[in-house]
Amino acid sequence: MKFVDEARIKVKAGDGGNGCLSFRREKFAPFGGPDGGDGGIGGSIFFITDQNLNTLVDFRFRKLFEAPRGQDGMGTQSTGRNGEDLVIRVPVGTLIYDNDTDELIADLNQPEQKIVSPKVDFMALEICILKSSTNRAPRKTTNGRPGEERNLRLELNY
Repeated sequence: MKFVDEARIKVKAGDGGNGCLSFRREKFAPFGGPDGGDGGIGGSIFFITDQNLNTLVDFRFRKLFEAPRGQDGMGTQSTGRNGEDLVIRVPVGTLIYDNDTDELIADLNQPEQKIVSPKVDFMALEICILKSSTNRAPRKTTNGRPGEERNLRLELNY
């Protein structure tokens, strides 16, 4: 087995869910009104050090790590589910660099040390928030913003 002490990976935080365009229509509510929900927040990416690992061989064949996106909003002012966080385990002594700028992001030299990278983006707004006294039935929603993407270089430091 070959000892691997450097790896280049691409990480992407989860996209935010879209807002919902929905109107309330019930028998005893004749005028109804907007009742769409917010989209969910996309998942984050966490790097956690693990004492049982000693090489970066796990990153040799898997180069893309993507957190799940947030669920879209639903009717009856239901907010979409948030995306789950993605945990990447690295050995103690790992240096994380931004591959594009060569900036040192983190020095993970303690056991069970945890950092978040990249940032999570926010969810989309529901249609009820866009309602006002002059616009009582808005027909506009907002889309969830895409999560941040980064090219990273992992190095072992002994």
